[in-house]
Amino acid sequence: MEDTHVKSLKPAAAVSAIAASALLIAGCSAGQITQTSNQVAAVDGASTTSENQEIAVQDVTLVLEENGTAALKFTAINQNDARQPHTLLSASVNGNDVVLDGPTEIPAQCVLVADSQPAIASIPRSTSDCIQYVTTSVFNDDFAYGGNVDVTFRFDTATIDVTATVSAPTLPSGASMRDEGQHAGH
Repeated sequence: MEDTHVKSLKPAAAVSAIAASALLIAGCSAGQITQTSNQVAAVDGASTTSENQEIAVQDVTLVLEENGTAALKFTAINQNDARQPHTLLSASVNGNDVVLDGPTEIPAQCVLVADSQPAIASIPRSTSDCIQYVTTSVFNDDFAYGGNVDVTFRFDTATIDVTATVSAPTLPSGASMRDEGQHAGH
C-alpha cells in the first residue's frame, strides 16, 4: 500500500479566517455616520443662503476695532445658475444701517468681499473682475465682544437674515506677545 501525500488544511483555514474577518470589519462600518459627512466652511462667522439658493453669505461677523468703530465683515456669493447678476441693496445690524462704500453688484458666479477699511486695504487684491471689494461701517450701538447681533441683507431678489457674532479684529501674524508659561517649547 502506498502512502498518499496529504496537504495540511491549516493555510486554507487561515485564508478563510482572514477573509471572514475582513468582511466582518467592513460590515461593522457600513451605514455609519462619518466625522467628515457634515463639514462646514472654515470661517469664523455665520453663513446662510437665500431661500431660492441664488445668494449665499458667509463669514458674517460684526468686527469692533480697538478705537470703537464697528464694521460688518462678510462675503456674499452669487450662486445664480441663470448667470444673472445680483445687487446688494442694503445691510443692517440690529436695525442700524450699514454704510457700504464700493460696488454692490455681484456678477454671476462671483463674490463681494466686505470688511472695515483697514481690513480691506490689507487684503491682497485679485486681478479678477469676479471679486468686488467693499468697505463697511456701522454705528457702534454699545456692541460687546462675544455678543450676538441680528444682521439683515437686502438683495434685489432676496432678503437674508442671520445672527452674527461680535468679534475683535484679527491681529496681524506675529504681532502679539504671549507668555511662554512653564510648558513653552513642548
